[in-house]
Amino acid sequence: MDETHVVTCFLRNRGEVLLLKRSEAVGSYSGLWGGVAGHAEGAPDEAAREEVAEETGLLSACELARKGVAFEFTDSEAGTASKSRESPGDEDLGVRWVVSPYLFDCEDRNVETNRETTEFEWVHPTEMLRRETVPNLWAAYSRVAPTIEAVAEDSDHGSAYVSVRALEVLRDRAGSFAVRETGDWSALAAIAERLLDARPSMAAVGNRVNRAMADSSDEQTPAAVERAAREGIERAFRADEEAAENAADEIRDATVLTLSRSGTVLNALDSASRVFVAESRPAREGVGVAEELASLENGPDATLHTDAAVAHVLATEDVDAVVVGADAVLPDGRVVNKTGTRGAALAAPREGVAVYAVAATDKVRTDDAVHLEEGDSGEVYEGEADVSVLSPTFDVTPSECVSGVITERGVLDAEGISAVVAELKELSEWCR
Repeated sequence: MDETHVVTCFLRNRGEVLLLKRSEAVGSYSGLWGGVAGHAEGAPDEAAREEVAEETGLLSACELARKGVAFEFTDSEAGTASKSRESPGDEDLGVRWVVSPYLFDCEDRNVETNRETTEFEWVHPTEMLRRETVPNLWAAYSRVAPTIEAVAEDSDHGSAYVSVRALEVLRDRAGSFAVRETGDWSALAAIAERLLDARPSMAAVGNRVNRAMADSSDEQTPAAVERAAREGIERAFRADEEAAENAADEIRDATVLTLSRSGTVLNALDSASRVFVAESRPAREGVGVAEELASLENGPDATLHTDAAVAHVLATEDVDAVVVGADAVLPDGRVVNKTGTRGAALAAPREGVAVYAVAATDKVRTDDAVHLEEGDSGEVYEGEADVSVLSPTFDVTPSECVSGVITERGVLDAEGISAVVAELKELSEWCR
């Protein structure tokens, strides 16, 4: 039996993945939908990137999100179609495919296909279950799809990113139930409750899951949950984008200081004239932010500095505003964000500098619980001395130190935050 090693790559943008319809130019499964795929003898990682470049032209816009465990399956029909007629006695043995799956986050949708593709579409992954696809395409996706565990353990991304992944978990499971008729509302409710517990520090995760379940609670069917999760994903992107646009208007042509990494804040910073970026130890997310700002055409001047220099920069440079993200906004207006936010916010008023937190309203908490995750102590100290290590991931900034919370609805004051709290509490009633 032939054994053929291949890669199957999924490109993800705004919660959707790219599907390609295979042409007659490919050796097998022509006319069927698949991901970006190709042969990978010996070097699947390299092959994956080569295929993305050749079949989509989007490699430069892609970042590897996850590599899945390879799996095997046998297809006797593929063997009949692809075996040489010089060995007719072996056609029925088929082909044993060894598939290495990959998932890439892609910033661009402008696909440039080659002769192996007749058409392409960006779709929610559950559409694979409703189309004629190459064998085991859903199995390949399942090995790189978001999971509850991944939502709980992701320490590289902010809550805007993680909350969308949580909605994808809910959507994928609901879609699978709807098509295969294998699950019900109670099973999806259990999954939603596990997602609510996965990242208690990230209000957006709970609020966005609650909204999807509340919006589908009248029908209480997998199809309704899938539809609500899809709508929730698009709503999340719109809210973050509108919050970024409002922040950009607030700081246009200004000199600002920021820290850590917020995708929403980063999208707003290109309207500033100059940005001071604290390196944001221990993970040093600020370094990447400074590099991205520096790479923008006609972007702001970016200056990277140590965390310890924040107060010094505010005192000696002509900074107009401190602009940070938020993992959560508490009902009383306190802001939970990456460590260092509190120090910057306490220093800023001394120098007459405004402090803005930028966040979608889904990041407002409905209670005053504070969850401060602890980072890896090894990122701070790996020596042999008997030294205790503190590595808090988040801190809490008093509301009186925050000039305003910039959201998709504009700048919220205490009354505006209270109104959002009331709305979000109502959404959480689905599980009562």
